Amino acid sequence: MTSESDDLGQLLSNELGTPIVDLQRLSGGASRETWRFTADGRQLVVQLQRAGDIRDMMVEAAVVAAAGASGVPVPALVASGRRDNGGAYMIVEAISGETIARKIQRNDEFADARGSFAAQCGAVLAQIHYVDFGPIDGLDDPDPIDRYTTMLDELGEPHPVFEFTRNWLLEHRPARTRRSLVHGDFRLGNLIVGSGGLSAIIDWELAHIGDPMEDLGWLCVKAWRFGGLDPVGGIGTREDLFAAYEAAGGGTVDAVAVHWWEVLGTWKWGIMCVLQANVHRSGAVRSHELAAIGRRVCENEFDLLDPNGLDLFGLAGSGLSVANVRKRSAGAADGGLHGVPTSAELVEAVREWIERDVLTSAAGHLRFHSRVAVNVLSMVERELLLGGPQALAHEERLAALGLRSDSDLAALIRSGDAAHRRDEIGVVLFESVVDKLRVANPNYLG
Repeated sequence: MTSESDDLGQLLSNELGTPIVDLQRLSGGASRETWRFTADGRQLVVQLQRAGDIRDMMVEAAVVAAAGASGVPVPALVASGRRDNGGAYMIVEAISGETIARKIQRNDEFADARGSFAAQCGAVLAQIHYVDFGPIDGLDDPDPIDRYTTMLDELGEPHPVFEFTRNWLLEHRPARTRRSLVHGDFRLGNLIVGSGGLSAIIDWELAHIGDPMEDLGWLCVKAWRFGGLDPVGGIGTREDLFAAYEAAGGGTVDAVAVHWWEVLGTWKWGIMCVLQANVHRSGAVRSHELAAIGRRVCENEFDLLDPNGLDLFGLAGSGLSVANVRKRSAGAADGGLHGVPTSAELVEAVREWIERDVLTSAAGHLRFHSRVAVNVLSMVERELLLGGPQALAHEERLAALGLRSDSDLAALIRSGDAAHRRDEIGVVLFESVVDKLRVANPNYLG
């Protein structure tokens, strides 16, 4: 074991009063690390909060304990405490099952689980929303528009689509249905699924007090369908989700409010993609995976504008579609000053080597991160070929609005002075987002 794992092993042994074995790191991110180990024959998991994280894992531990006491399927809380650096830790029971969305959506062993997925989610959410949160200190009750507007402003990047979405959310905000505990990140990836269905709900770090419709809307956000067609995790219907929620005593579902929360969730995840890319760019955590997430922002922008999706601009009746957005290319290059291979061809060569010689022999995390690298290099290839003409087209669109930059457009939309130009601006934003997706992820366009 390394010095880091030796120190952790000693901490865990002292906490549990027994030797621990088979300590293995599972993951690590900007705010926490996750390790698996065995103590007295029990399979356990410990999560370690990094010092400086604004969320207190001790609050999360209290939420998990309260949820478990109310009958919510969660990993049993074994212990929690603080390390010398001030960061908290939480030890829970290891639960067998799957969290990877694509496996849950496609593998035969989860066929039965898929059939009942939406209904089980509805029933469990009803349980969560009646957990007594009164005894839990430290839970906040944030205004979501204020919170993510502040985050967007602090990131300092212009995002006109997000500015329009913010205005829409303010104009259409529903009254809160009631005040309850909210999981805050209830979706595939944070659900352990077995062959028979949901086994446990994990990752409670975003739990807070709020409107229970938030969890229902977040579960329906397109990003959490992972390519599936149905709105609930790509494998279930809203009708099954809502019916099960009401049948389990969660109260009447306000479908209009759920839709509003789905829009807010799409907006929020887009802003969080910007944030994660900035975690890499700032040097806090250097990661090509985090960097790549920054280019997923346009997926959320497209979801908000898509005439066949949330369609906030009402483009469905305009005849505008992806096929109508002219595809621009720089064409073949002769290499110019630097000759050949061109920069795109050099990137292509490296990508092909990773695909041919690395991916075929890699496993686990190395295979995953190699696949991310291939996707990043493919993105760079496309931008080298398409980026120049697309940038010129974008400048022309802005000039037609009398503007010079995305910053100007974002400021105009935030001011509220562009309402009379809504249709014109909607077309400009849609065409620009389609161009961005043609570089970042053309498959997303269908």
